[in-house]
Amino acid sequence: MTIIWGTNFSVIKSALRELDPQAFNAMRMAVASLAFLVVMAVARLFPSASGSFHSAARVTTVEWVQLAALGLVGHVLYQFCFIGGLARTSVANSSLMLATTPVVIMVITAALRYERVTRMHWFGAAVSMAGIYLVVGRGFALGGERLLGDLLMFGAVCCWAVYTLGARPLMARHSPVGVTGLSMALGTVVYVGAVWSKVTAADWAHVSPWTYGLIVYSALFALSIAYTIWYVAVRQIGSARTSAYSNLIPVVAMGTAVLFLHEPLEIRKVLGAAAVLAGVALTRAGSAPTIPAEE
Repeated sequence: MTIIWGTNFSVIKSALRELDPQAFNAMRMAVASLAFLVVMAVARLFPSASGSFHSAARVTTVEWVQLAALGLVGHVLYQFCFIGGLARTSVANSSLMLATTPVVIMVITAALRYERVTRMHWFGAAVSMAGIYLVVGRGFALGGERLLGDLLMFGAVCCWAVYTLGARPLMARHSPVGVTGLSMALGTVVYVGAVWSKVTAADWAHVSPWTYGLIVYSALFALSIAYTIWYVAVRQIGSARTSAYSNLIPVVAMGTAVLFLHEPLEIRKVLGAAAVLAGVALTRAGSAPTIPAEE
């Protein structure tokens, strides 16, 4: 998962040299949704051997509404912010912004009183925010294109945090593939409809085979396989241990961007990355006791 998501930043950046960001995203989401639906259909034929790919529980009306809401937040709004942000800012900035997801999740769970947050956790959040400022907060005028990209990426972080927390109740009854696949399919219908003019305006006849390959790679690996690994891991080893692996994504992303996109690796970005990762580690240090939800 770390390798797939870390390299995906550079994959998308390369594809956007030939395609409009929204057209690219609509195509990869459609491919990923189709892949999920095919896997789910096959899993229904072999339920005993499907494991995390199949759940015997029937989806209730309330759960369909929850899946639709997850699709809007975790796939429509998230993808609008993610692809729009990545198109406007650097791979380093994008990956470091997304690395603060555990911090945002911590803040949300504290606000909703799901967990008690200690002073060490708040200190870790402050360290991460200082690292983000060191990387993205210097030298950008208000209204600048790169600053807009950074803000969109932060919006994507908030959407992913809400999506992750919102999916937890559904994961207790249904498979990770089922929850991800159905919410993505519902979100993809809305997303493709919203950007259809971008899709039809793209000159698909002149898109290179290499870029088509990048679309398929990003769809099958970044949106399908890595999403599934994420939620299988959350269910099997917990969100804290899973997030520890995701903290390595900026390292992979920045290294890949330096090698293949020739992005400069400035010292302040290295220091900022260290601060972000240290802050995330502090927010995960120790185990805050969970506050029982009111009945």
